[in-house]
Amino acid sequence: MNIGIAKEIKPFEGRVALSPTACIQLIAKGHTVYIERSAGVMSGYSDEDYLQTGVLLCESAWQLYDSCELIVKVKEPLESEWRYLSAKHTLFCFLHLAANRRLAEQLADIGLTAVAFESVSENQCLPLLRPMSQIAGKIAVQTGATLLHQQHGGSGVLMGGVSPSEHADIDNAQVLVLGAGSAGTQAALLASNMGANVAVFDRSPMALRALQRLNNKVELIGDAPTCLERVPSTDLLVAALLVPGKQAPHFITRAHIASMRKGSVAVDISVDQGGCIETTRATTYENPTYISEGVIHFCVANMPGAVPRTASQALSLVLPDYIHRLTLTNWFENDKIMQQAVNIKDGKLLINI
Repeated sequence: MNIGIAKEIKPFEGRVALSPTACIQLIAKGHTVYIERSAGVMSGYSDEDYLQTGVLLCESAWQLYDSCELIVKVKEPLESEWRYLSAKHTLFCFLHLAANRRLAEQLADIGLTAVAFESVSENQCLPLLRPMSQIAGKIAVQTGATLLHQQHGGSGVLMGGVSPSEHADIDNAQVLVLGAGSAGTQAALLASNMGANVAVFDRSPMALRALQRLNNKVELIGDAPTCLERVPSTDLLVAALLVPGKQAPHFITRAHIASMRKGSVAVDISVDQGGCIETTRATTYENPTYISEGVIHFCVANMPGAVPRTASQALSLVLPDYIHRLTLTNWFENDKIMQQAVNIKDGKLLINI
């Protein structure tokens, strides 16, 4: 099959779906792989790197989409990219259609088949979403720690404070993480390693126990009222609640945000699915933050795009096998895992939005 790797055009989105090494795996299975010019440059891969592996170079998006039946991207197609798509295409990328009705309806009207990275589920794991969530969790804490600095409008709190044995009266940052999944776990671990006081809320005892095995310094919270009581004293709030395939619930209200100290920071990793904070609105790396109720919000909808080299390599480790499965005869009838990842089939919307 002809497989096309599209260039990302979202602001500061430098990821590429497949590295040259990953392309080799698909070519070895008999596929022809095309890539749009400069698609890998921001991830550190030149056009020549791809050409050396046998990938064919397309000079434009028009040429790529015209040449290929299977289009592989990282992020959902923006409005300016819709014109390239047709009913012949199978689109495989992060879609997050539950929070984007307009895109869902447009793709259905085109008549294509759309398969979502975030809907691929195997062995109770989301193998394509997981590495990006882990990266987003770390970015949330790294960014949040910097936004707390006074020159960024923050409250002036240092994440780790100062050595408590010498300065017992100096407060460490109070970090509250919502969700103990892949993103929340990485956020909690990094914040704790930086010296912050970290509490994590999750309704799943299993998820909390798994986190405790990794770091027994993190406080675990299993009930919502106790969690919400912590919000006013929180310096950095990291929201990472996920309901696979559905819009994120508004767990944190505007009133909760208003109760936080001015200059505190809220990072909503679940913004791709609509966000779990009422004051969340999607931003880009061009204008990543805004202030609501005196709290700095960082709600970039493609957080891993800030580290494209790392993120592209992580995706490339897991993507080739799932791409190949979409090329097999009668895959929709025979491959239950890929079937369940289909959001739109031949123009018919298969998910609730």
